[in-house]
Amino acid sequence: MLLATEARALGYGGITRVARAAGVSRPTIQKALQEIEQPPPASDRLRQAGGGRKAVQVHDPTLLAALEALVDPDTRGDPMSPLRWTCKSTRQLAAALTQGGHPVSHRVVAELLRELGYSLQAPAKMHEGSRHPDRDAQFRYLNEQIKVFLTHGWPVVSVDTKKKELVGRFKNGGQEWQPQGDPEPVNVHDFPDPALGKAIPYGIYDIGRNAGWVTVGQDHDTASFAVASLRRWWDVVGQHTYPHAEHLLISADGGGSNGSRVRLWKVELQAFASATGLQVSVCHLPPGTSKWNKIEHRLFAHISMNWRGRPLVSHEVVVDLISATTTRSGLQVQAELDTSSYPTKVKVSDAAMAALALTPHTFHGEWNYTISPLAEPGCL
Repeated sequence: MLLATEARALGYGGITRVARAAGVSRPTIQKALQEIEQPPPASDRLRQAGGGRKAVQVHDPTLLAALEALVDPDTRGDPMSPLRWTCKSTRQLAAALTQGGHPVSHRVVAELLRELGYSLQAPAKMHEGSRHPDRDAQFRYLNEQIKVFLTHGWPVVSVDTKKKELVGRFKNGGQEWQPQGDPEPVNVHDFPDPALGKAIPYGIYDIGRNAGWVTVGQDHDTASFAVASLRRWWDVVGQHTYPHAEHLLISADGGGSNGSRVRLWKVELQAFASATGLQVSVCHLPPGTSKWNKIEHRLFAHISMNWRGRPLVSHEVVVDLISATTTRSGLQVQAELDTSSYPTKVKVSDAAMAALALTPHTFHGEWNYTISPLAEPGCL
C-alpha cells in the first residue's frame, strides 16, 4: 500500500516506474491501489461475529450466582459459607468454586468480579455510634462562633493530641523513594525503647492563618501539657500575630486531655487566661465526632504524610519532620520539644472549681464556656 501511494502520486506511468524501482510486480501495486480507493469496511472486526471461544459463564450458567454467593454470603448465599471467615482472594474463590463443581481459574474469577461491579476496597469508617440529638446544632453553634471571632480579627485555634509515636528505629507506615533493593533498615520488633520512650505531639492549628504549632512532649498527655503547649504557642506566635486581641476561641474534642469534663483543663486555662489577659472561649465538639476536628485533616494528616516510611529515631527528628511539613495551600508549621514532666492523677478540689471565672454559654454550657482573667491570678 505504501508503493501504491507513491505510484498514485506520480500519476500516469507511476505504477510501471514504482514496480521497476522496487522490484515488485505491477499487479501487486494495482491490487493495493484498489484497496486504497475502496471505502473503509463498516466494522473493524477481524473475526466474524460470534466466533472465538465461548465465555465461561455460557458453558456454566450458574457460575455467576455461585460466585456472588461466595463473595457476599449474608445477602446472596449461605451465611454458613466456607469462606464466611476466610480471606476472599481470587485464588480462594477459584478453589471454592472448583470444589463446588464450577472449575475456573483465579484469573477468570477476577474478570467476573469486575463484570459484576466488584473491586478491592478497604472498610470505610461510617458508623459513629450513638448520636447526640444536638450534634448538628452544636456544629452550627461552633461555626457561628468561629465566624464572629474571625470577623473581629480574633484568634481561633483547633487543638488536639496526635497519636503517640514510638521513638527509635521502628517501622513507620508508608513508603518513600530509596535505591532499589536498599530499604531503610528498622527493628524487627516494636517493643518501646525505655531510653527513648514516645513522642507526644500536641497540635494547635490557627484556622484563620492556616498555620500550625506542635509541641512534642516526652512525658504524659495531660491537661497541664495541653495548656502548656497553648501557652508556648501564644508566647512565641500568638501575641505577636494578634497584638490587639482580647479574646481567644478554642475548638477542642469532647474527650482526652482537653475534654469538656476534665477539671484540670479548666483550671489550667484559668491560669492561662489570667496570665495573658485573654477572654478564653472554648467550644467542644459533640461526642463521637473527633474526626471532624479541623486540626485532624488540616494539620495532622499532612504531618503523617510528610514522615511516612521514615523511622522516627529521635525526638529531634520528630520535631524536624513536623517543622518541614508544608502544603500547596500555604500551610506552615512550627514545632518545639518539651522536656518537662507532667504528672498524672492530679486532683482538683471543688473549691478550686468554684474559684474559676467560668461563664457557661446559654447553649450547652457543658460544651461551650468562657473563662475570664482573674484580677489576682494567685488566688487559685
